[in-house]
Amino acid sequence: MSAFLALLESWGYWGMFVASFIAGSVFPFSSEAVLTALQLAGLDPLHLFIAATTGNVGGSMLNYGIGRLGKMEWIEKYLHVEPEKVRRTERWMERYGAWIGILCFMPILGSVVAVTLGFTRANPWFSLLTITIGKAVRYALLIFAVSLL
Repeated sequence: MSAFLALLESWGYWGMFVASFIAGSVFPFSSEAVLTALQLAGLDPLHLFIAATTGNVGGSMLNYGIGRLGKMEWIEKYLHVEPEKVRRTERWMERYGAWIGILCFMPILGSVVAVTLGFTRANPWFSLLTITIGKAVRYALLIFAVSLL
């Protein structure tokens, strides 16, 4: 894992994009570690913010797309999301609508939310907007915290 992290760091902003895309999808990966390392190495925080946010949103939209295919057996098999978690998140959607996309910034739960947004055929543009808001706030706060070091 450390060799993969070093490779992503050597790619600079593209490495940040790839790391955050992987982390935004259902694969367990820490884009925060890559962002922190790259920012401490002197890369521009604004460019890191853009690369991290767009990559992470892209990973969530991949989850959205797979959920939109609507095959629960694929969601279970390829995304490792249990049907009960999707049903529970659907109940949240009944209450809050696609605004729950903001929660996509959260580890593990974020993948379930993105899959459920797709599975329930939530408006893709509004889902994109709410997912982007959550991810952007997360990375802005992380960049600010690292800048205090």
